[in-house]
Formats: sequence, structure tokens, C-alpha cells
Amino acid sequence: MASVPPHELEEDVVRFYERLEKLNACADAVEWAREYPSLQAAWDACERADWMMWLLGRLSGPPGSPSRKRVVALACKCARTAWKWMPTAARECIRTTEAYLRGEARLDDVREAAYAYAYADAAYAAAAAAYDAAYAADAADAYDAAYDSALRKMADMMRRERPSAPRLR
Repeated sequence: MASVPPHELEEDVVRFYERLEKLNACADAVEWAREYPSLQAAWDACERADWMMWLLGRLSGPPGSPSRKRVVALACKCARTAWKWMPTAARECIRTTEAYLRGEARLDDVREAAYAYAYADAAYAAAAAAYDAAYAADAADAYDAAYDSALRKMADMMRRERPSAPRLR
């Protein structure tokens, strides 16, 4: 790989962080990402599927667009990793969302299912269901380890589905 002059690398890093901050990324994610020279390097190393999903969702198109549907499909896939611990309302939200992605339900059906689970967006509902399931999966004293492990597994799964980092706008 060709060497990048330090001043060019620094410019890219500044733009990378400025863009993350303009997207309102959480301070912890921005601080963590500072260790990496590019979004792709951070994407490759990230063990936080929730941060990755947030970025994909933030950069995806409007509801119903092909780019948003790809993100929602990935969120459902992540949520299904914790299916057995999900409450019924969360499972119904995922089922309805997947039916929508197959053309068997309307976006309004997804919204109704998401509202029933107390979230307004199918992607956020799927991610929240995975979060809730990770908590229920283990006893309170092992929660952090289980949660971190679940996020790492989902991050690896997300990279298999989407090896390239999204483009920052």
C-alpha cells in the first residue's frame, strides 16, 4: 500500500470527525473513532453493532427507499440473534417488518407494530428489541459481558453483510 503523506492523512481525519460530529454521533463513538485514520478502519475494528447500525440508519434514505430497506433488513437480522429472549410485541414487530420487506405488508403496518412496541421506526424497533433481549439473556451480574459479546457478534455479522463503511455525506 502506498504511503499517505501525514498532512493528507490529518486532513482526512479532520473531515472524518467533523462529519461524524455533524451527524450528531455520540461523544463516546467519536472519541473511540479518533484512534483510527479513516471511517473504513474504524468500521473494520468496531465491536459496537449499535454504533454501526446508528450510522447506517442515519445515512440511509427515507422510509421505503431501497437503501433504508437494506438497513432495516440488517437490523431485523441482528435482532433475530436474540429471538428466544424477545417479548411477543418485539417478535411481532420483526415479523411485520420482514413481511414489509418481502412486499407482504405496508409501511403503515410496520409503524403500527413499532408503536405497539413503543418505537416509531422499524429499524430502531428492531435494534431496541435486540438490546432488550441481550439484557434478558443473562443474569444482572453478567449483563455487561453478555451485552458486549452480543454487540461484537452482531458487528461481525454486519461486516459480513456490509464490508465497506458507509459514505459520510
